[in-house]
Amino acid sequence: MKLGLFIRPCGHHIASWRHPRAQADAGVNFQHFVEMAQLAERGLFDMLFSADSLTVWTGGEQGIDLVHYVAWIEPWTLLSALAAHTKRIGLVCTASTSFEQPFSVARKFASLDLISGGRVGWNVVTSGNETEALNFSDTPHLPKVERYKRGREFVDVVRALWDSWDGDAFLRDKAKGVFSDRSKMHVLNHHGDYFDVQGPLNVARSPQGQPVIVQAGASDDGRQLAAETAEVVFTAHHVVETARIFYADVKRRMVEAGRDPDSLKILPGLSVYVAPTREEAQAKLQELQDLLHPELAVSLLSRRIGHDLSAYALDEPLPDLPENVVISSRSDMIIGWSKEGSPTLRELALRFASSRGHFTLVGTPQEVVDEMQHWFETGACDGFNILPPFYLGGLEDFVNMVTPELQKRGLFRTAYEGTTLRDILGLPTPVSRYASKDEA
Repeated sequence: MKLGLFIRPCGHHIASWRHPRAQADAGVNFQHFVEMAQLAERGLFDMLFSADSLTVWTGGEQGIDLVHYVAWIEPWTLLSALAAHTKRIGLVCTASTSFEQPFSVARKFASLDLISGGRVGWNVVTSGNETEALNFSDTPHLPKVERYKRGREFVDVVRALWDSWDGDAFLRDKAKGVFSDRSKMHVLNHHGDYFDVQGPLNVARSPQGQPVIVQAGASDDGRQLAAETAEVVFTAHHVVETARIFYADVKRRMVEAGRDPDSLKILPGLSVYVAPTREEAQAKLQELQDLLHPELAVSLLSRRIGHDLSAYALDEPLPDLPENVVISSRSDMIIGWSKEGSPTLRELALRFASSRGHFTLVGTPQEVVDEMQHWFETGACDGFNILPPFYLGGLEDFVNMVTPELQKRGLFRTAYEGTTLRDILGLPTPVSRYASKDEA
């Protein structure tokens, strides 16, 4: 089983920063992130995963913008610094194909991969939030289909740039005055629908061949992009049945694209409230729910569903809403919840805010691992992306209670398998597109 740790300043419950044991200054407290990373490494997690947003969500315009965490350290800078404080755990963060350029993304991630000794992954996003576009130009955000076409070409260019140099291209022969073998440098000369990039990249080849490609799209376009390009997929499912359908679909698409299904790991998000007894675990969840403003929960739900729900009655079921074509996958999931027993808007909002729409387990270590094992062994996932409800306590609970139970059952490592992210994920090392047939 593979485990990612989804890092956020105070935790994944939207009220986490108000928890008595949380650090309210976590977003600007670098030592807090160091402790988080080192604890995750002690727990033998495969990777740290830092998502990113290029805009600020304040919680709406109803006077509730002071009860939500709105700012923290930029992820790529953060992981660069954390590389010096960790030794084995992978480092994955986001860069948008809608607002970045392939050369700069290739250069940044290749550099961080060298700094970390080959532990880096790039989370590819096309940025579905239209407000992000307002921070870059006055050009309207591209339609979804167009964003994915641009994203596909963007990934192709980045990967090609990562092949700019063969692994043995740099001779550094002082006596002969020969620094590099020019025949092992490759100029890209890419001319596509969206980008013109000459190359080569001015960073040496990665210790792991190339950084790992991570992706999180759940729509049809997202699944296809994942099947063609990704090596890790983060996804959101709250029941095992939909997780199995997603898993089988993406793996099937990989085969159709000529890829080995084992060369991609699918990790649904999982929030865990664990304690020696179920009652204690439930109390941990309720403690955070009691700190949550219902209006803030509704505002968060509105943002993720793509409709303003503030005018609807809190204690009435959610009415029928039109389809949201911008963020359809998460919107569809929430609409599905609304049809399960006719929950009220308040109940839906509180449920979503507790884990931001991801699968939640509440119980003893044995109960939690029973369900994780069921998902893992019945074709729903290759592991999980863990979302602790608050830091550092939620992570400590997982490492101290869940990890030992996983190890006891032979479901999780007892030591890291190697030094690179590909080593510990069990992913193949990419062969350069310029390699000879014998090398390939």
